[in-house]
Amino acid sequence: MKNGLKSKIFLVGFMGSGKSTFGRQLAVELGYEFVDLDHVFEKKYKISINRFFEKYDESLFRKLEYEVLIESFQLEKTVISTGGGTASFFDAMDQMNSQGLTIYLKMTIEQLFDRLKTAKRKRPLVQGKEDDELIKTIDNLLQKRQPFYHQAKLEIEALEIDLQSVKNKIDTM
Repeated sequence: MKNGLKSKIFLVGFMGSGKSTFGRQLAVELGYEFVDLDHVFEKKYKISINRFFEKYDESLFRKLEYEVLIESFQLEKTVISTGGGTASFFDAMDQMNSQGLTIYLKMTIEQLFDRLKTAKRKRPLVQGKEDDELIKTIDNLLQKRQPFYHQAKLEIEALEIDLQSVKNKIDTM
């Protein structure tokens, strides 16, 4: 892979898959900056994502989220954590693949359920759901989003990530 396309690394995957946590670690390992697009969105629009979903609809959120993604293309030497749905709206995966290296952090439905059930950070699409409903929601959303996630240039199992192994894979691309 051309070195210029490694100056931005986009992490995609379902909510709760560890994009932000792993992104910070990977950025340190590579000597890159780290950006969480959810935080950029909240800072830019001065509203939490949960509050935004309460006040407005998901389609407006996705449009504004996409604009925040496009703005991130000007960054260099940055690991960028995207929102769980970012990859599956508009032409986001094509855009990210043309602008940098995309990495899909994969998890099973069961692994995601365990993480989201106990997550401190509440997420608007799964908030307040009972166990059965939460599993169904994860399954439905994952089925819709996986075809986009699978377009990533690199896929890694997110539960036990070997940071050095990922760095070596990036270096050989």
